[in-house]
Amino acid sequence: MAHSTIRSLFVAGALALPLCLISAVGHADNAAQNAGNSMEKKGNAEEKAANAEKAKGAAMERKGKAMEEAGDKHDDKAEEASGKKMRKKGHAMEKSGEAHGDAAKEMEKSGNKAEKAGTDAEKDAAKAKGDAKK
Repeated sequence: MAHSTIRSLFVAGALALPLCLISAVGHADNAAQNAGNSMEKKGNAEEKAANAEKAKGAAMERKGKAMEEAGDKHDDKAEEASGKKMRKKGHAMEKSGEAHGDAAKEMEKSGNKAEKAGTDAEKDAAKAKGDAKK
């Protein structure tokens, strides 16, 4: 009983191994696809960083606005000026983050286009190879 189970597992594994190898070899990416993938990944990372920068700027802007209002309420000109300066800096940081995010989205789109071009080239090459065999 144990021998037949082990034997059947061995046979099933031996039959599955070539299928795994064939599917792994058949899915090799070309240079354009690799470049597109890396560009897309870099764009995603840049976009994530830009979103963090926007959030940090928005928080700074809110804190500055609160300081400005507190300084106005307590007639503290220094606190009011400091809050106004922080609010402006936070707003500028948020706008910078938005611009950074837009550039990152463009990078991601370019990566997608490069990857698609690589895939199309691969398909065309396969089609030409198939036509040559006829």
